[in-house]
Amino acid sequence: MNRPVAPATGGGRIRTPLPFPTAARPAVADTQLRANLHRATRTIRDKRARVVDEVPDWEALRDAGSAIKADVQRRLPELLEQFEASATAAGATVHWARDAAEACRIVVELTRATGADEVVKVKSMATQEIELNEALEAAGIAAYETDLAELIVQLGDDTPSHILVPAIHYNRAQIREIFQRRMSDVPADLSDEPSALAEAARAHLRRRFLSARVAVSGANFAIADTGTLVVVESEGNGRMCLTLPETLISVVGVEKLLPTFTDLEVFLQLLPRSSTGERMNPYTSMWTGVTPGDGPQDVHVVLVDNGRSAVLADPVGRPALSCIRCSACLNVCPVYERAGGHAYGSVYPGPIGAILSPQLTGVADNASLPYASTLCGACYDVCPVKINIPEILVHLRQQAPHPLAERTTMGVLSWVMRSPRRWAAALRLARTGAGPLGAYRERRTGARTLRRLPWPASAWTRSRDLPLPAAQTFREWWGKQ
Repeated sequence: MNRPVAPATGGGRIRTPLPFPTAARPAVADTQLRANLHRATRTIRDKRARVVDEVPDWEALRDAGSAIKADVQRRLPELLEQFEASATAAGATVHWARDAAEACRIVVELTRATGADEVVKVKSMATQEIELNEALEAAGIAAYETDLAELIVQLGDDTPSHILVPAIHYNRAQIREIFQRRMSDVPADLSDEPSALAEAARAHLRRRFLSARVAVSGANFAIADTGTLVVVESEGNGRMCLTLPETLISVVGVEKLLPTFTDLEVFLQLLPRSSTGERMNPYTSMWTGVTPGDGPQDVHVVLVDNGRSAVLADPVGRPALSCIRCSACLNVCPVYERAGGHAYGSVYPGPIGAILSPQLTGVADNASLPYASTLCGACYDVCPVKINIPEILVHLRQQAPHPLAERTTMGVLSWVMRSPRRWAAALRLARTGAGPLGAYRERRTGARTLRRLPWPASAWTRSRDLPLPAAQTFREWWGKQ
């Protein structure tokens, strides 16, 4: 077995985000993106709320899911060895990868050993995280995404913008144009009707499925006591990849473990309701090693660390590893709905990306992401495994690098606010100094705010107004009543 001799201390190959928010996109594309996001996230939110309300013990299920994941994090080394032993006994080969480069090298070598020059892929965020497609391409191996939305994104030379619906930023006319430009086997008169687009993709992919000798998948869950891997999906493409090829390579983050097969009962109720708003996934595929004469006869599992050991070592940030990739937090996040997934510059967008990506690759390399939040707490309310995302965001903000001027300013403010007397004196001084200006602005605009300030304060007023101290504090008002 290719086991790491030491735990990884940092991840790699998660794209470094652009400063948040991103540079302005064309107005039409920006308007379409916000409209698509608003419509899709609202639809998924409404469906989720309906199916969750049907479950009388939903909060108990969330507690159970959180407890199981916490137990996994406490016993991760032990459970990983148990999974390896179980999977090996069932005929699979387990490999260990410290980081993205090692994981990609293992998959490339395994694919080359079969003599194949192409692979079909099940939708997998782990393979996106390690940039496996790019590594396979560099090795002369073509990787074909088979999830419909992932296929659209791949053919469009784009990146996903949502965990659950990666092509949410496209309309059907754009999808037709991509298919006509990149699929040589589509009808010349292809329409933009969803059924026609789906049929064109189905015919295109069916030929890939029937000719592929190697498939690559991720896993939603890995069961330690049986060595079983689990993939849930909605289209059936995953099952084609998991059953038809001769060789199956599964790239699995080490945090995907569950201790026992019984634990699946909890997560197969939590995941579909939180992700697609369904009571159960249309396709739930499970496989354990090799079954002679049935399915792939050469099964490999690549267990990937890629920074997860570093996350595990942080008691505050550790719960981010509990994420089951349902995307519920994206669908309620006001920042994500406004900005879209590409603004995060990371494989993992939205609130979960704002806490996971900085921890996997280093807060210094993703310093803007913990600030991509209003801290409203909606993500925490809907998370099926109760990850306290706002708490972790605040924790990571404290770790992010800050300019000297900012650290000095915050140090002075901290000193003032630690003393009620100093704080009251500072408020009186500020109110006295800004009194005439505040009264003037209130007469002119009806609000005690400043819209523009000179540099360096212009960095603040470029995107928000600066409130001036109120003419009267609450305590003063209360004292006069």
